[in-house]
Amino acid sequence: MEDMLAFERQYAAEQYRAIAGIDEVGRGCMFGDVVAAAVILPQGLEIDGINDSKKLSEKKRDALYDVIIAQAVAYAVVRIDAEIIDRINIKQAARLAMKQAVEQLQVHPDFLLVDAEKIDCDLPQLALIKGDARSQSIAAASILAKVTRDRLCVEEWDAMYPTYGIAIHKGYGTKLHREKIAELGPTPMHRKTFIRNIMLDLEQPVLF
Repeated sequence: MEDMLAFERQYAAEQYRAIAGIDEVGRGCMFGDVVAAAVILPQGLEIDGINDSKKLSEKKRDALYDVIIAQAVAYAVVRIDAEIIDRINIKQAARLAMKQAVEQLQVHPDFLLVDAEKIDCDLPQLALIKGDARSQSIAAASILAKVTRDRLCVEEWDAMYPTYGIAIHKGYGTKLHREKIAELGPTPMHRKTFIRNIMLDLEQPVLF
């Protein structure tokens, strides 16, 4: 089993004192914001059950969200909306959200553990492939971002567009979501660059 604190211990041994984990959620969605989180946990703290947010049940994610918020030295969550995603592309939007999350931490980090990405800043950092399953700090950021985005889907965006099933599919390209776009057309919060091909496949006029 992966030691979720191996990287944190390695860099703590190199005298880094504020190691932040960073991850994003919503990169593959057709609707809504991409959400990134950065979190600094106390050195040596081991949170039982923490893992990649996608591998956890909603109930477990919600419980861990509360633990992470309570225990964190510092955390920040940032949203980048569909308009910016369309303008600069999703990769750059995700990187921007991650960078802003780091900048908004109330404690200045001295090392970054990032899920499979490079953040545009001068801080020393490590890009970890599948980092949310290998580092507790990245997994914690993944949970903060995932719970935040899911709650937006259920509590805010579904009420704004109640006929699209957003609380069900969370903005991902499911059959239901594609059918709703075909039936109702896109909302202002749909990512135009993501749904253009769907509209063309459905022989729908692209009205943007």
